Amino acid sequence: MQIFGVDIGGSGIKGAPVDLDKGDLAQERHKVLTPHPATPDSVADGVKQVVDHFGWTGPVGVTFPGVVTDGAAIRTAANVDDSWIDTDARALLGERLGGLPVTVVNDADAAGVAEMHFGAGRDRRGTVILLTFGTGIGSAVFSDGVLVPNTELGHLELDGHDAEKRASSKAREDHDMTWEHWAAHRVRQYLAHVEMLFSPELFIIGGGVSRKSHKFLPHIEGIKAEIVPAQLQNNAGIVGAAMRAAGH
Repeated sequence: MQIFGVDIGGSGIKGAPVDLDKGDLAQERHKVLTPHPATPDSVADGVKQVVDHFGWTGPVGVTFPGVVTDGAAIRTAANVDDSWIDTDARALLGERLGGLPVTVVNDADAAGVAEMHFGAGRDRRGTVILLTFGTGIGSAVFSDGVLVPNTELGHLELDGHDAEKRASSKAREDHDMTWEHWAAHRVRQYLAHVEMLFSPELFIIGGGVSRKSHKFLPHIEGIKAEIVPAQLQNNAGIVGAAMRAAGH
């Protein structure tokens, strides 16, 4: 069974048909740059470009970098334009895609669902937290495999700032930090704070940095929980969006 998944990020909008039997992309993903400003209409145009690239005509799952309620209503918009707040994303995207059925889900929640079903969290019990490091920091929290939606732990306070302003991949690039310094100081401090609050058994590190885990994971010390990279890497959001569109 194939369903289309789209992952809206702060820097790119990427998508592909997903083979839900294998938990992997059925075709190589297509990506366009996230427009700036990332308004609802401009982002919807980007989503349409990605879907049209494949000539897709079935259900579409779409991730969004913010709080999503009832599979439609946008409550927060940290790394896209504020005009997204209170937008009915399902209606907007469905109209832009010519009436295709659309499901919208928080981006990290989608990645977490995919990792728990097909990846690093498969068959893991207890508290598992997936954290995506990219333009911001997304989070997905699971208790015995059950998702607690829209946790947004990237906005915890760290040194008087949103944690993602200190420890995201973008923060590493903006401040020209080495992988070692970023991991040993910024990421370690953030993980220690999250661990103090939730006492997870497992951290799964996702987002674009997951394919470079060898550069930073060995430098994170003093965390009691197991720390592993996302097995689906930066495709987890696409897979999870498709899973949600299929009703999983």
